[in-house]
Amino acid sequence: MKKLTLLLIALTALAATLPASLRAESLDEIRKRGTLRVGMEPGYMPFELTNKKGEIIGFDVDMAKRMAKKLGVKLELVSTAWDGIIPSLITSKFDLIMSGMTITEERAKTIDFADPYIVVGQTILLRKDLAATVKSYKDLNDPKYKIASKLGTTGDIATKENIPKATYFSYETEQEGVMEVVNGKIDAFIYDSPYNAVAFAEKGQGKLVFLDKPFTDEPLGWAVRKGNPELLAWLNAFLKETKSDGTYDKIYAKWFKDDSWLKELK
Repeated sequence: MKKLTLLLIALTALAATLPASLRAESLDEIRKRGTLRVGMEPGYMPFELTNKKGEIIGFDVDMAKRMAKKLGVKLELVSTAWDGIIPSLITSKFDLIMSGMTITEERAKTIDFADPYIVVGQTILLRKDLAATVKSYKDLNDPKYKIASKLGTTGDIATKENIPKATYFSYETEQEGVMEVVNGKIDAFIYDSPYNAVAFAEKGQGKLVFLDKPFTDEPLGWAVRKGNPELLAWLNAFLKETKSDGTYDKIYAKWFKDDSWLKELK
């Protein structure tokens, strides 16, 4: 947590010293370039992931495609490691972040968020043999339990804050954490509800227990550089329009109510 705070302080200072051309990206500039550049880390199912063809797919990807079409430009997806995604946005590697990012006060000091487009929460993938003794995150608050989340995420923070007595591990990727529970090396993996639901369906049947009641509420939002009110207002209007015309519900159903896309990962 201390390292994360120091990083965000440094990013705030960096954002303040950048030239205006790097701090903002107007809609006219995006249209003139002819490309909407979207940064994401393709490892957070079902928001963004890589299929067997090497293509990035997911809920955020489909929404980004709609954005680009609305703007009349091409879409460029920029795959970026999670720990570098905010610095890359600030230094103009892309125009916005669409990567299942939780809106937090700390992050909002360095970047601006559009209105929340979905709310998720932290849930638990648990070793099957612990089902009789562990019913919620509170039962894991004991040094005898080995628990984990993904490094640098709100899952990482929420686990440390809500389950401080447990023996904690962090992993670079979600997949790593899930497989460590499947293989019995740790007792529980704590992460966002949509991802854990998909991971349970894909890898956990008969091996894990999914405690699916979230113990946090986390709004997710798309993010832009500071000093970019025009693009921010456009994103909010776009989100409102897609929810009113049924587009959002259609894309949501495809990724959250239907699991046929899992076949693309085999």
